[in-house]
Amino acid sequence: MRVLALRALILALFLLAWEGVARAANPLLYVPPSAVLAALGRLLALDSYPDLLPSVLLTLREIAVAYAPILGALYAVPAVVWYPSLMLFFGLDAASKIAFGFLLGFFPITLAVLAGIRQVNPHMLAVARAFGARPLTVFVKVMIPAMMFTLVGGLRTGLALSVIGVIVGEILGSKAGMGALINHAYGLFRTSVYVALVLVTLILIVGSDAVASLVERRAQRWSE
Repeated sequence: MRVLALRALILALFLLAWEGVARAANPLLYVPPSAVLAALGRLLALDSYPDLLPSVLLTLREIAVAYAPILGALYAVPAVVWYPSLMLFFGLDAASKIAFGFLLGFFPITLAVLAGIRQVNPHMLAVARAFGARPLTVFVKVMIPAMMFTLVGGLRTGLALSVIGVIVGEILGSKAGMGALINHAYGLFRTSVYVALVLVTLILIVGSDAVASLVERRAQRWSE
């Protein structure tokens, strides 16, 4: 309780300092927390951007599709270098954002799978085969539980990078989605709405990581 109270005090002091500094500065560049809360209320009430919900759903769909097809990709160069080519090939619609999110999420998942395979005890595989276990049974009953901890950790990291890739792709060039709304608000110097949109995006990122964390804990208990 003391730690929580101290954290709450630090947060309150930070918000008060932010409020005071922002009120004395240029309102186009600095926005106080009170204005952000008001803008967030208007945003959630669909006054600032009536298409907020379709944009959130579009971003979530792009993240889901980007995270799902982990089949193979070239990751020899930084993924951001590929984005202009992805826009030329896929256009400014959802496909280029999905491809960019896929590129960012592929590498950690692949490394996790390879590391998990190396962690499997070869003696366990030999014993399973000696008792007549088929290859599919060996994979499900021996390999997956043995590599579960590393695999789920890699999947969680890949999900976080896929989320970041999709949103960054939308900011760099998109006609819809949360990144497009952020660009629009930023370009019009609607600073309070811009910060509110960033908060909504942060909630999406933290929420997806929280869900991945729950899945990771369940998987660890299953493997134990």
